[in-house]
Parts: sequence; C-alpha cells; structure tokens
Amino acid sequence: MILIADSGSTKTDWTAVDNGKVICQTQTKGMNPFFQTEEEMTTELQKVLLPQLPDKQITSTYFYGAGCTVEKSPIVAETLRKALDITQNVEVHSDMLGAARGLCGRNYGIVCILGTGSNSCLYNGQEFIANISPLGFILGDEGSGAVLGKLLVGDLLKNQLGEELKDKFLKQYNLTPAEIIDRVYRKPFPNRFLASLSPFIAENIHVAGIRNLVKNSFLAFLRRNVMQYEKYEMYKVNFIGSIAYYYKDILTEAVQECGLHMGKILRTPMEGLIEYHK
Repeated sequence: MILIADSGSTKTDWTAVDNGKVICQTQTKGMNPFFQTEEEMTTELQKVLLPQLPDKQITSTYFYGAGCTVEKSPIVAETLRKALDITQNVEVHSDMLGAARGLCGRNYGIVCILGTGSNSCLYNGQEFIANISPLGFILGDEGSGAVLGKLLVGDLLKNQLGEELKDKFLKQYNLTPAEIIDRVYRKPFPNRFLASLSPFIAENIHVAGIRNLVKNSFLAFLRRNVMQYEKYEMYKVNFIGSIAYYYKDILTEAVQECGLHMGKILRTPMEGLIEYHK
C-alpha cells in the first residue's frame, strides 16, 4: 500500500492506494514544519491518521507539503517514518512540486498555486526548473486568498466600496475596524484571517468594485510571476487551489487578457498525484 499526502498549513489530504486502486481517503490537520514541532506532527499522525488507515503495511509514502523546503523535508520524512513505522521509501517534497505533478504529470508546463498564498513555477515533467519567489502576502502573493482579503478590507475601511457594503461586511463577520487592525497586525496567522474573508468576496462578486479587485489581482499575479518565465508564451498555464477554482471565470478572463494559454484549473492535485504514482 502506498500513501500520498497533499498538505497545506490548514489541512492534509491523505489517499491510500493498493495495486493501483484507491482504498482510503481521509483528512487531518495541516503539517507544516515551519509552524509545528515534530511532536505535534507525530501526535496528529498517530492519533488521527493511523486509526483511519486500512490495516496494511505502508510500503511507500509520498508527502507534498507547504513549508517542505530542502532544510525542513528531512524532519518531516523522519517523523513519517517513526510515526507510521515505515521502513522503506519515504519522499517529502514541496507543495509546488505536488501541484506540478498533479497538474502536468510528466509534461512541460507553467504551474500556479492560488490558495491562501500564491506561487508558481516552470516545470519540465520531472521537477521545477524556475521559480519566481512569491514573497508572502505583504510583499507579493498576488492573486492569493490572503491578498484578496487584504485588498477587500483596505477598500472597505477606506470607503472605496460604499457604506452599505462596509456595514454588511462588519455585521456579517461581527467585527469592528479596530478588531480588524488587531487581527492583521497583532494576532498570529493574519494571512489565514484575511484568506477566510474570501466567501464574502464570492457572495458579492456582482459588485463591480469587488470584481475588479479580484481581476486586477489575478492580472498582477500573471504579469509579476508567470510572465517572468523564459518563453512563457510557449506553455499552458495551469492552476490549482481554492481561489483559482472558485474564481475560474475571472481567472480565465485575466489569462486571456494577458495573451496566455489556459491549461487546467483544479481544486486539489490529489487525482493527478494518484495517477502520477501508479
């Protein structure tokens, strides 16, 4: 039995495959080595994941996760080995490579993640060969849930979207302007808070100011990231993540406006990863 994981900071999707067939799919909390200790990850694996898995020997594990850098990947790999009692193959890779393999398989392409954060790469069918640093939601992360939330809050509090929409937002989320400032500048994980405002954007996408906010952020993502790759016009641009998936109509408009070739838009890479590792 092989085990495939697609992990973000919030949740991890797990799929067990035996003889080419999916026999179990489940979910645990996210496992990001930048934010969690080995002990915390071990507890989640042993107490939450293991009881949900079939009683079969795990022969290989392929873990793709946020925060799985060259420095942090060995920590996650060792945690998986010990917690799941795996003596054989354990591979830990970045969520970017997981997105690339899930979207493009073994083919060339430009791969983009649009979720809480954003990222992109040029992929050669085996590994990514170029990456424009996303820089996080303060300096970059254009088109991400965190940046869309940041732009929304900024426009609302600066009275750019009208008093009625501002009042609706504050009432719906039971927030005051002072509390928003506190959540963004003083509380932990402001990116998650800002990304959690995406449903309000989706509910009010018919408002011209909000629609323009989303489209302009996507255009910024494409121009400041995708169009930096050498010979970018030769490749299809593929997307993964909740923001890409739920705003795919506006994203498609932005891609076409930039003269790019649209590829796939998927919510998660798991289906493609299962196929890749068969």
